[in-house]
Amino acid sequence: MRLWPSKKKDAKARSSLLARFLRARFDAAQTTKDNAKHWGAAEFLSADAEADSNVRKILRTRARYEVQNNSYARGIVKTLAEDTIGTGPRLQMLLEDEETNRKIEHDFQVWAKKTHLASKLRTIRMARCQDGEAFVLLARNPMLKTNVTLDMQLIEADRVTDDELTVDPNCIDGVAFDQFGNPKSYKVLKKHPGGTDSFDAEFVTIKAENMIHVFRQDRPEQHRGIPEITAALPLFAHLRRFTLAVVSAAEAAADFSGILYTDAPANGEADSVEAMDTIQLERNMLLTMPGGWKMSQVDPKQPVTTYGEFKREILNEIARCLSMPFNIAAGNSSGYNYASGRLDHQTYYKALKVDQSFMEAEVLDRILEPWLKEWNLATASGIDLCDCRHVWFWDGQEHVDPSKEATAQQKRLESRTTNLAIEYAKQGRDWEVELRQIAKERELMKELGIPEEQSQQEKDEDGSEE
Repeated sequence: MRLWPSKKKDAKARSSLLARFLRARFDAAQTTKDNAKHWGAAEFLSADAEADSNVRKILRTRARYEVQNNSYARGIVKTLAEDTIGTGPRLQMLLEDEETNRKIEHDFQVWAKKTHLASKLRTIRMARCQDGEAFVLLARNPMLKTNVTLDMQLIEADRVTDDELTVDPNCIDGVAFDQFGNPKSYKVLKKHPGGTDSFDAEFVTIKAENMIHVFRQDRPEQHRGIPEITAALPLFAHLRRFTLAVVSAAEAAADFSGILYTDAPANGEADSVEAMDTIQLERNMLLTMPGGWKMSQVDPKQPVTTYGEFKREILNEIARCLSMPFNIAAGNSSGYNYASGRLDHQTYYKALKVDQSFMEAEVLDRILEPWLKEWNLATASGIDLCDCRHVWFWDGQEHVDPSKEATAQQKRLESRTTNLAIEYAKQGRDWEVELRQIAKERELMKELGIPEEQSQQEKDEDGSEE
């Protein structure tokens, strides 16, 4: 029997048969009556079609609702932003002129405080989590009392959109692209569409060089972002619904202090009692019942014994999409020991480093470039802007056991497997600044006649020489 169509038959029949053969090799590609309903929502759409403006609007509003009304959602988003950004990044220039390096670093730090850079970066990180994306407009602020008037204006994703008349295929919901996929311009509403004056639909077009679009690209050819907690939104809803159901059941059971019942048959020897009548009870008092009647107190059976376990498992699943361990998401480490705590935190800290690197490339470096241009003009320093090597320092992660970490650090330095620059960078500090401070302290101690404390290694060496 010949299974394969002959060459004379159309190519469509051969393609259909080939597709059936290929799908048969993967269980997940099979569609049966048991899994048809489960995979019913799976569609073959592009990244931009799957997350079009209407879908993203629904996801944003629901994510914001959960963050505003769910304590766990609020805490998770806020903790993620604080752990990622911390007190803010610090700039270290790597030019050959040390004096110029210190001048740029000092002026940038002053500018960062005046413009609330750290606070805005934390807002950007929270927006990425609950809105999916954030927009930063780079504009001049004449009210700044610094030699650089560049400032950051945060714009919500709802304002970057198209009008109904836009038919340009190279424009994706307010973002226009060139033939190479580079953003050319952004169309921004002057007023928020959800504001009191949302009837004003006037747009302004901003060049791409003046706008920073921050979002996580999960698919190729994806041009707008969706909330990072999208996968956890149904779980947040389950958590709140289950908690409310437990509380409602307990309250309903507690509304009834007790009930009267009788084992006597109908029209039996029990005294007559009016149905649904109430009896006022007093504390620490005995109560007599009508003849043939008994009293029983309602057992609420709430919360159920699995309530705590359910919350733990669903929070663990919620936090997984953000690479966050359960004890940080829940704010509770009672079930952890030292080893499991450190092991769970390793993945989280790696995710934070990846996120910080992303913020450096997408936000900080984009800000530093125009900042240096304006600083160069304001100070007439004449530095070469094409060779402005630099690094960013972030807050270090505190160790659970500082004593063990200090011992390990000493061994790494003694074995030359690390250096001071690396060790100080782990703490989010500049090694040159710290060494200068140590030198100043030692000079002052020597001037005041304060003996310098010897390390254990120096003490051992002095003892061996004697």
